[in-house]
Amino acid sequence: RLLTPAETGQIAGRAGRFRNDGTFGPTGDCPAFDDELVGRIENHAYDPLRTAEWRHRDLDLSNPEKLLHSLATPSGHPRLRRIAEATDEAALQRFAHMDDVGKSASETRLIWEICQIPDFRNMTIDNHVRLLREIYDQLSGKDGLLSEEFLHKQTSGLDHPEGGVDILSTRLAHIRTWTFCAHKTNWTKDSNYWVNRTREIEDKLSDALHERLTARFVDKRTRALLRGTKAYMEATIKDDGDVWVEDHKIGRLTGLAFEVDDSGSELEAKALREAAEQAVGPEVNRRLTGIAGGSHAIFTLSDDGKILWGGAPVGAISKGGSVFNPDVSLVGGELGQANLRELAEERMRNFLKTEAKDKLAPLQSLKDLNENAETRADVKGFAYSLYENFGHMDRSKFGKMVNELDQDARRPFRELGVTFGQYDVYMREMIRPKPALLISNLSAYGAGGDKNPFIPFAGVTSIANEGDLASDNFNPDAISLAGYRACGPRIIRFDILNRLAGLIRQAQRESGTRRFQIMQEMLALLGCTYDEMRGVLTALGYQSQKVEGEPAEAAPPEMAAAVPDRFVDKTDGEKPQTEVKAEATPEATAPETPAVTAEPKLSETPPKKTSKKDKPLNVYNFRTTHDDGTVTEEENREFWFLPFKGKKKPGGFKNNRRGQDNFKSKKRRDKPKSKTPHYGKAEPKRVEDSPFAALAALKKDLPKDGG
Repeated sequence: RLLTPAETGQIAGRAGRFRNDGTFGPTGDCPAFDDELVGRIENHAYDPLRTAEWRHRDLDLSNPEKLLHSLATPSGHPRLRRIAEATDEAALQRFAHMDDVGKSASETRLIWEICQIPDFRNMTIDNHVRLLREIYDQLSGKDGLLSEEFLHKQTSGLDHPEGGVDILSTRLAHIRTWTFCAHKTNWTKDSNYWVNRTREIEDKLSDALHERLTARFVDKRTRALLRGTKAYMEATIKDDGDVWVEDHKIGRLTGLAFEVDDSGSELEAKALREAAEQAVGPEVNRRLTGIAGGSHAIFTLSDDGKILWGGAPVGAISKGGSVFNPDVSLVGGELGQANLRELAEERMRNFLKTEAKDKLAPLQSLKDLNENAETRADVKGFAYSLYENFGHMDRSKFGKMVNELDQDARRPFRELGVTFGQYDVYMREMIRPKPALLISNLSAYGAGGDKNPFIPFAGVTSIANEGDLASDNFNPDAISLAGYRACGPRIIRFDILNRLAGLIRQAQRESGTRRFQIMQEMLALLGCTYDEMRGVLTALGYQSQKVEGEPAEAAPPEMAAAVPDRFVDKTDGEKPQTEVKAEATPEATAPETPAVTAEPKLSETPPKKTSKKDKPLNVYNFRTTHDDGTVTEEENREFWFLPFKGKKKPGGFKNNRRGQDNFKSKKRRDKPKSKTPHYGKAEPKRVEDSPFAALAALKKDLPKDGG
């Protein structure tokens, strides 16, 4: 019969056409859709339902005849239509005519429960009733249960996964009948055992049937494809990339790469290859043409060196190119024409070259500076070295070259966006995400690359040095190309490390010595814990010392050395490390001021002179939350310093004009004292005015008995 409009619309809905519009296409010898049917489906104009099927639920289980009569009771409503005779009702009628079957209420209940066993075998009603009668004889016996021998006999013959599709389908239908019976807990002695046993047999038969159906489908597909390869084959490519030919899936097309479905035989593999060449080849040519004639905006570069088109990889950075002259190789496209492949490759090659020209323009400016005839010789040399290192120089390796560059020579580099940091000289534009991603990929996948670029998460300034992003997994140059430096437990971006150095100098200025403590602002800047910050400082060469009890009048000699000011670029907003003499405050000298107040503070150190633009820093103290909810704070007494590395004791050094730590020579000892504070032996007045002296005075005035 013809399908109704409602049935046709239901089929369209199953195909997903309730979300996206489709087309009306008949198959086989079916006639075309008439306009009226198309209109009704598109507008959901279906005939309303006039009736619903119904069967009485108030059953009289006194005997089989009354049960049949109650099942046939009409609803009394014209819209409720009695269902056609069901299998359970037909089986009940046959039981009612059996003379050797009990007719009591209890037996009627048992008969009705047995009649409701579904006909999984899909046999005639008489064959189905014969099976139900065997079950009735078992349940109406002495024990009222299905015996173990009976169940074993019925299921053991089905536990065989051999045979074809028809045989396995029949066995699967039979075992489902006994699976249904096993779930009747009052029908078997050990219900759990038979539930697991029947399920095991059913699963085994189901897996075997799946294998037979797969083999039959593959053979059918192979024959169909071999027939179709002699003529034109129209392919259908789904949105997810699946390729179908003559209602058979042959593989998946992702970008330009076609992956053939797994084949079970050499003949099938041959059929799939030939079908792919005829059916997928035209689509690959169309995509190659679109790539060759596309604009720059259709491509994106992924983190693994792939060129994406429409979200799928169609090209990759080739090892034959360099950073400033990259090369490209196609990803897939073997089924396309050779000339179209060459055009698509050339288009993606131009894309990479344009990307390098735009995003690596700061490096080109270094090259132009080097090639300018009016540029000073030392500036040319530094520009060339910075260009060869892709806009970054580690001061631990190139310290001498950087230090020999005076302020006038540094001016043109600052105009190009170069920062002379304490640990690194770098171009600010080159550590941005897009340039860093591009140069990392071009270096890793180009000539001489190890195909292992360091690509951190976008916008991350500091990451944990662990897991997949651990520095041990990468070449150190790969990390610096991305604009980062590994510092113990953290990998820190150049500019953030430079800001950390500024916070350290500010902490030194506020303390009035070359020592400093870990501040909360330092942890917030790196987004790390206190222990991680200790590891960072250790990796940077700092050492720590805990000062217990009253502080000494002067710092130990080994704690006097600090970062030489030649590592500080004053023009970049960072100030030289000079001591600031502490001023005594009323709070510092008042004897009644407690050492630790009831409200925990970040630091108990009296305020020091700071720069007008610098906000005072907050010392990180350790807080402990007890079981009763109270919080106590322990004063942080850990101080950090750079160990002195010279041959002489640091007691006599001072800061010269450039901020470098030089020792006083004999010729300069008789000269008048400079206003620049000395960092050697502390003077008595200085000790008296220091915050540590104020704290010592507070301790001296406290009662010794602890009252």
